[in-house]
This record gives sequence, C-alpha cells and structure tokens, in this order.
Amino acid sequence: MIIDRLVKKETCLAVIGLGYVGLPIALEFARKIKVVGFDINESRVELMKKNIDPSGELESKDFEGCDIEFTCKPEDLKKVTFFIVAVPTPIDEFNLPDLKPLLGASKTVGSVLKKGDYVVFESTVYPGCTEEDCVPILEKLSGLKAVQDFKLGYSPERINPGDKEHTLSKIIKVVSGCDEESSAQIAQVYELVVKAGVHKASSIKVAEAAKIIENTQRDLNIALMNELSMICHKLGINTFEVLEAAGTKWNFLKFTPGLVGGHCIGVDPYYLTHKAKQLGYNPNVILSGRHINDSMGQYIAKNTVQMLIKAGKVINASKVLVMGATFKENVEDIRNSKVVDIIRELKEYSLQVDVVDPYASPEEFEHEYGISMCKEASQGYDAIVLAVMHRDYQQLGQEYFSKLAGTNPIFVDIKGILRNKLSGFTYWSL
Repeated sequence: MIIDRLVKKETCLAVIGLGYVGLPIALEFARKIKVVGFDINESRVELMKKNIDPSGELESKDFEGCDIEFTCKPEDLKKVTFFIVAVPTPIDEFNLPDLKPLLGASKTVGSVLKKGDYVVFESTVYPGCTEEDCVPILEKLSGLKAVQDFKLGYSPERINPGDKEHTLSKIIKVVSGCDEESSAQIAQVYELVVKAGVHKASSIKVAEAAKIIENTQRDLNIALMNELSMICHKLGINTFEVLEAAGTKWNFLKFTPGLVGGHCIGVDPYYLTHKAKQLGYNPNVILSGRHINDSMGQYIAKNTVQMLIKAGKVINASKVLVMGATFKENVEDIRNSKVVDIIRELKEYSLQVDVVDPYASPEEFEHEYGISMCKEASQGYDAIVLAVMHRDYQQLGQEYFSKLAGTNPIFVDIKGILRNKLSGFTYWSL
C-alpha cells in the first residue's frame, strides 16, 4: 500500500508548484513523510532552501522539522511515487482558461512517471480537465496507461491566503480517485495531515465541479451585494445600514459589496462558464455576476470623480490617494488586483493618483501593471480612497486622515469600515 511505504519513508511524495497552495501542503506532509518540493522558478527554490517563503505567507519556523528537499530539477522527481500538482490555473486576456502551467506540470510528471505511481491534481480546473487534458500528456510521456499502470486523483485546494485560522489541517479535504482503490489510498495519504478529515467524492469530475462552484457561489453573492449597493446609491441610502437591518433575520446570508480580484473568486467562474459553453449552454447568471464584479473598479472611480466635481474641484488639478493595492487585505499578493481598475480609471480623468500599500512590493506592482507606488502618502489630497482594509489601516482615524486631506475633501471607504467615524469629509462607501 502506498500509505505504508510513505510512512516508513521507503518512498516519497512530491508537490509540483510551490506557491500559496503548494508550499503549505509540502511542509505539512514533510512533518510526517519524505517530500520533494519542486518549482520551475530557481530563484524561489533558493529562497525556500533558506527557509524563506517567497509569497510571504509562512514564517521561517514553519520550515523547521520538515523532511523536505527543494529542487527545480526534474530528475530529482524520479524517486517519487506520489505526486501532487498544485500549479496556478489563471485566465488569459479574453477570460479563457490558461492551462499552460497545468499542462507543463503534467509534462514534468509524465517524464518521470513509473508503474504504480499516484498523481493527484489540486489546481482549480473545469470538470473533466484532469482526465481529458492532463491524462493524455501523462500517458504519452510515460508510455503508461492511467488506472491500469498508474493511479489518478483530484483533491481541490482550499488554501485561503492571509487566513491563519482556516489552514490546511483544519479544513475538510475533498478527495477523489480514478477507481475505488485509488480513492481509498489517496484519502489515507491526505488523512496524514488533514485533522478535519476527508470527504470522498464519487468521481474526479464531481470533485472538480465541487471546487469550481465554491468560488462561483461566493462570486454571485458578492455580485448581488454590489448590484444592491448601486441601487442603494441611487436611493440615497447606505448599503451597509441596509445589510445590518436585513441581517437581523436568522436566515439572511451575510455577504458585503466589494472588489472581487485575486486568483480564485475572480477567476474560477470563468473555468465553469468556459466548459458550459463547450457543452452548448450559455451560463447567463454566472456571466452576469462576473460582469458586475469586474466593473466595480470603474464604478468606484466614476463616483469618486463625480463627487470631486460636485465639490467644485478642478479635476486635472486634483490629487487622489489610493490606500491598498493588493487583491485582499493582509497579503502581499497583487495578482488580479481590482484596485488597479480604480487607479487606471482615475488616471483616465487626468487625476494625480498616489498609491500606497504596506504589503505590496512596489517593484512587482510596477512590473505587473506599469503603475508606480509611493513609499508614503503626502498631504493635500482632494480625495482618499480606502481600497484595501489592511490591519495596518484599522487603527487609523480622524486625526490621521485629516492631516492627509486638503480642503473640502472626499473620502471613499469601499468596505464601509469608517462609516460614521469621520467628520470634515464628504463620505461615500459601496
């Protein structure tokens, strides 16, 4: 049994892709069994060899006591029997699935795959992708047949960047296999590290679909709140006051409006809609929600400009401070940050826009988006946009923001955190 050989350290497990998802998984397993951590980025591998997480999520102590070998050399994977693929699955400029990292990882694994090995994919994909897109590559490069010569599985990742409470071991893990034997073996392997237990899906497609609808459901609920905020704005009432009142009912779902970026909620629904269209079905509700959420940056910028005009400001002479640039609070990750949409739209109106963020790398931000960040805020701002509520901003109040502001200033509080806490500003939130 594969589980016995792993526990006895007669063989080892590999994690392919050591980003936000892969590295925590690799280290968790490495406290129990021998692990090879593989990533194609050599500079990231060198940092991990020094107990440094390139993503900034884990601390040096999290590497301690781990039996792990970090490498970027495919030949080091030849000794591996159990492979976990945890590479990114982004979308392209046309909102279509970009499978290049996933197919590349499949080629890497296929080149070293042996009879009796296990391959489990964790990357978020559309239902059918594992068996229809990845398996043919594995079979072609290895000369082996899936199910017959090697086993296959899918176990969707549930890592939440910046979340120190809902960690890998505390979240029920959905697992699946290509047959009953593989399902049972894969479940046992994950049970080594997942204290919350596992849920065995009946098939790989079911597990793939379960992952994709988790984030699609959240996306749609947030889209509903965003649309509600637009209606409330036209009604002249505060959305968050409405939600507080509605939230007193026992079965009201407590979602709030906001920017939906990142590499999960803002991306995963497009994998589902892509597959649905291939099957001849147009997913109107999902696509409508995506359209609403993808347009929120422009909506916020437009309202900011309208308030500046009403305040008598000369637009091309006005200064705006945008606080927060990452895709969510308390992380360094700038991928698919919808704050960028706000910044670009404001710049389209010829406004001077300063951007600050205590977590984001200015170099990475400029490389990714062509937008320069400031080391610190200055003064005399006509508008302040609190875009991402980092913990560093939570203690800031009236005195701090008043020092930054010019005369008759605007305050845009996207998440409504400072409602009824500021004076001297024209205040607006979603």
